[in-house]
Formats: sequence, C-alpha cells, structure tokens
Amino acid sequence: MNKRVFALDIGTRSVTGIILENNQQTYTIVDYCVKEHNERSMLDGQIHNVLAVADIITHVKATLEKKHGPLTHVSVAAAGRSLKTVQATASINLDQQPISNNQTIKHLELSAVQSAQFELARDNEDNAYKNYYCVGYSVLHYKLDGENIGSLIDQSGHEASVDIIATFLPKVVVESLLAALNRAELNMDALTLEPIAAIHVLIPESMRRLNVALVDIGAGTSDIALTKDGTIVAYGMVPVAGDKITEALSDQYLLDFPKAEETKRHIVNQGEAVVADILGFEHMITYEQLVEDINSHIDELAYALAEEILNLNQRPPQAVMLIGGGSQTPEIATSLAKKLQLPENRVAVRGIDAIENLKTSHLPAGPDFVTPIGIAITANQSPVHYITVTVNDTKIRMFEMKQLTIGDCLIQAGIDINKQYGKPGLAAFITVNGKSITIPGELGQPPTLLLNGEHADVDAYIKNGDYITLQKGEDGKHPSITLQQLLGDIPPATVIFNGREYQLKPTYDVNDEQQTEEYIIKDKDTIKYKQSYTINDFLAHLSMSLDDFSRPFNIIVNDQQININKGARQLLLNGQRVHKTSQLNNNDRLDIIEAEPPTVKDLLDLRHESYWRSIQIMFNGKQVTLKHEQLSIMRDDEKLHENSKLYNDDHITIKEKQIHSFIFQDVFRFVDIDLSKAKGSYTLYKNNELATFHEPINDGDHLVLEWANYESKSQAPFQRRTN
Repeated sequence: MNKRVFALDIGTRSVTGIILENNQQTYTIVDYCVKEHNERSMLDGQIHNVLAVADIITHVKATLEKKHGPLTHVSVAAAGRSLKTVQATASINLDQQPISNNQTIKHLELSAVQSAQFELARDNEDNAYKNYYCVGYSVLHYKLDGENIGSLIDQSGHEASVDIIATFLPKVVVESLLAALNRAELNMDALTLEPIAAIHVLIPESMRRLNVALVDIGAGTSDIALTKDGTIVAYGMVPVAGDKITEALSDQYLLDFPKAEETKRHIVNQGEAVVADILGFEHMITYEQLVEDINSHIDELAYALAEEILNLNQRPPQAVMLIGGGSQTPEIATSLAKKLQLPENRVAVRGIDAIENLKTSHLPAGPDFVTPIGIAITANQSPVHYITVTVNDTKIRMFEMKQLTIGDCLIQAGIDINKQYGKPGLAAFITVNGKSITIPGELGQPPTLLLNGEHADVDAYIKNGDYITLQKGEDGKHPSITLQQLLGDIPPATVIFNGREYQLKPTYDVNDEQQTEEYIIKDKDTIKYKQSYTINDFLAHLSMSLDDFSRPFNIIVNDQQININKGARQLLLNGQRVHKTSQLNNNDRLDIIEAEPPTVKDLLDLRHESYWRSIQIMFNGKQVTLKHEQLSIMRDDEKLHENSKLYNDDHITIKEKQIHSFIFQDVFRFVDIDLSKAKGSYTLYKNNELATFHEPINDGDHLVLEWANYESKSQAPFQRRTN
C-alpha cells in the first residue's frame, strides 16, 4: 500500500503544502498548494505572528483537503536560525550477534542523538540548553569494532557504533511552529531542519564524499549544509536572504515591500518590468539595470554566504548548490563563485529536476520546491517525532527516543533533580577527647516522583501524554546519634589479674558528667572517653592501690634507711615490673608476686660489702681458701650471720672487726690431717723456707707440712675440710 505524507514548508514569504506518495522506489507529487503571507508575519525564519501564519496554514490545508480528504498530521521543517550542532557517538555490544533490522540501527542513532543532547547540556552551564529542541540529525559514520563501514546490517563483530551530528533549534522557534499548527488543527508528525531536508534529496550518500555546500536561500534566512568524506559535516545559517534584495529594490525604486517582491520576480522571469512608485511615477526596469542598481546588496548577500561557508568548511568547497526562492536573486551565483574563488560553473541553482526518483507532472521545475519535497521525503525516510509530556503542570515536548525516561523529561524541563532534595539539617559541633568534630545533620529526603499518579524513579519510561509530578523532598533534621553510634562498638579489654579475668569497658564523660553509651549527643557537647586503662585505674576500679603491692622493704642500717626490693611484694605486667601509669591492653596478665625475706647477704650485696675476709693459698700442693669474719652485724642485741633473715623496719648495726693477719696455723681450721699415719717429727715450709705455726701468711703463699716418717710418701698427709 502506498503511503501519503503531508508536508509544509513554512517560509518567510509563503507557505507551501505538498502531498507526496511513496511508491517504494519512487516518490510522486500528488498535489501542492502555495499561499503567500498577507503581511510580514515571519522574519528570519521565526514566526512573529502566530495567528496570521496559522490562517495561511489553514488556507493551504483546506485547499488540499477539498481534493484529498481530511489532513490531520503534517511534517514540517524549521529554518536554521540560531541553530547549534553537536557531534556524538553511541554504541552497542554485538556479542557476535549481527544486527538484523533497521529498527535496531535507528535506536542506536537516536541514542547518539540523546548523547548529543547531554553534551549540549554540559556545554551550557547557564541551563540555556533547556531552551533548545533537537530538530534533526545526520549520520556521520557507522563503525564496526572502530572501523568505518557502509552498513551495520548482518555484520558480525564485538561492537557497533554510530557517529552523528545533531542540530538543535531555540525552543521559541519550535513552539511557535507548534502553536500555528495547533490553531490550524494539525498535529506535528515529524520535524526536521530545512538544510537537512534539502540535502537528503539533492545530495545522496553516494555523492557525499565530495565537499559540496548546499545553500537554501529563502526570504528571511539562508541555510547551509556541507558534505565531505561521505557524510554531512556541518550546518550553518545566515540571517539574510531574498528579503534583503527585495528591501534594496523597494528603497531604490520607492515601492512598498509586496510590490517590490512582485517586481523582482517579474524582472527575473521576464527580463524587465514597468512599475509605478508610491508617488505614481512609472519606471521601466530592465534586468541589467536592476543588477547595476542593487549590485552592492547582491554582493553583501554573497559575502555573508561565502563567509559562513568558509567558517564551516575552513576552505572553499568543490561546488555549491543553490536552492530556494532567494537563489533566483540576479547574479547571486556569479557573485558567490567570485567570493569563494571558484569557477562560475561550480556554483549553480538546482531545481526539483535534480531530485532522484521523483515523479511530477504539474509542479514548477524551479528551486522553490526542493525544500518542501525534501521535508516530505525526509519525514518518510528519517522521521523525527516529538511527544508531549506534562511536568508539574508545564507541557514539554521531547525528541522521541526508543526509551525516553522521566530523567530525560526533567532535563528538557530545566529541572535539576539534585536541587529538589530536602536541605540537610543543621550540623552539631562537638569536641571529642580535645578534637573538634562536626556531625552533619540528617540528609534531606529525596524528591517524590509520580508518573500518572504512581510512584516512579527517574529511570521509568514515559510515553506521549504522560503526566509527571515532582515534589521536593523534606528537609533533614538535626543529627540524633548516640555516643555508641558516634564512637562505634568499643569492645571491652580482658585483663587476667592473679589468674582471674576482668572486663575493662570504656567510660564516657560528657560535659564532665559520666554518661552511658546511649546518651544522645547535643550541639557543643564536650566528650571524653577512655578506651584504655592504666594499672592505677584498674586497681582503683577494684578499690585497690598500687601501694598495696609495691610498698618498699625498708630497714635502718647504722641509722640510715635502705630499701631492699627483694623484700617487697611485687606487681608484674606480663612478667615485668611496672609503674602505676603503665597502660593495660587486651589480654594483659597482671600478677602479685609474694617476696622471700631478704638475708644479711642481700643487704651486704646491696651495700657492696662482704661478710668475710678471705685469701687463697697452696697447702701441700692443693689450693685452700682461708676466711674469717670481718664484720660485726647486730639486730639490737642479736648477733646476725650471713644467712640470717631480715624483717621490714629492722634496725641493723654493722661494724668492721679489727683485722688480723692470717698465720700458718689458721690453715688447720680448713683442712683435716690424718695423724694416725703420721710418725716422727714434722717440718713447716712457707714458700720453700722454714716457717712456724705463727708465721704470717698472705694470699698466694705456698705452704708445706712435711713428716719425717709417713707410710706413703706419695700421699698428702691431710684432707681439705669440707665445712
């Protein structure tokens, strides 16, 4: 079944309506209608009088409906006034599963357009992007695994992607179009940009490897599109066109604007015209005279077009195609070629005869109808649909993706959802163990999103006619946390004291008052907590004191106090003596060690004194140690010996005895002599010299006792005493 498309080209000078029929491989113009504006209700491609434009649209619609029945949907195009272009890319993972239909590719293209919309949002920090609508896009490249490819259908690989260039127009341009269509009782089925529409029908993809500029010169604006390297690379717009020439003719010959427009067309088509000015005088104006009289204005238009082309292309293109009613401006092609330094035959006006696969028998062959035909064909091949959604009682229109979400609508409505969260509660400023800490208030509640009255999130999909309600979230409250929530779970430490386990829990003081971990913190609180204990803290917790375990062992020696550590009970931490400020850690072992009573020897060792005076001598070839007391030690009236035990607070007197030299006979107190085997007389020697029993001896002396008759001469006649 053949499909019919109704398209409107709403221009500055006139409104053109076309009914086009798609016959699969060809397009047929079924009918058309052109109606000029009664007044200058459009300027520079922008509708300035919606009512007047709506009346013209209604007239065109009604004219065509008389022959072809009701027309309810229409495809339109907008001029390139204040357009913005953004390049973007979208990709999908193929997983070696080829794309089998064009719908998937279309969704991929539209995803890239959505990325372009986000890019425009990032580039306009003042939120100006919300005042723009996407009005069309062109594919720059299809890619498979990063390499350019002609078509993605049935291609195997890892990733398919598409690069597009999307165009955006000010919202006011689109909204005014919609308003005029609504008054004419028409629904906008698709919207595109005039240069996009024209380039699709005049420069097919096979020609886009050439660097060609397409210039649609209308009445108020001139739209420009450029192709190169197989794609459309740029769009632009110049806010001057045919009206610039009409105004110059009006000024030159004193004609009102409509008469000047009529005269311009007549001279272009017939070569001359007779016209009466506002004073009633008639003038014969030839084509040559017209060119001479308004040549400077023709040059100005050509200069503006050339400047924009060079700005977009960075160099002259290979060729320029001119379309639109303004392209018939006298000598414009020649002037533009000169400005671009191109041969004159590289700048040409193109008409509908250049459109491939188009059948028409009654449509004028000039350049005026290229754009309206392009709108109809583009709407059929690459429609850009819009949907209407209401956000908080404000209607917005969205470029329709495959899966538009609430988030997309909020972006288009200029609503920053992050600003719809409730404000956080006031913070609390506290001090913890001397360190300042800020506790933020509770976060504000997220906004409530309703889609057609039902709760939804920003990722929920929307459709035409949906109603979105966004309610600001509630403000957060002041912080309300406990000590335990602030400081976390502080596990108790285990201490083993004399073989028994004790749990040391943290303690909390708030503003110098002890609190539990459930205390709710307030602003300006001063908090102190202990997570570790000293030994002193631990013993105090047990109502004990370190003094109970480490009281020193004191005695008085010759009226002087002496402390003997060995005599005190001791407190050991993990086997080591400790100070009362030593810290306890988890699994520490704390023990009390009962002391053994010290002896006189311990006291003398502390004083670096010896109870005995001793020497070593050799007696009959064997070493013997001789000793005798050199100190007198008394506890009151009790004589103490080296091994005598001492008691706390003893009063001890130590005196040195009178020192006597050792004599030979002292040896016999330390050795035993077997007299049963001794016979006859004996002789005493000291250091190989004769000696007596009273001979003084010194450390290191060699003594000998020799018997005259002894049973065994080889044996010593004595044994060393063992006591």
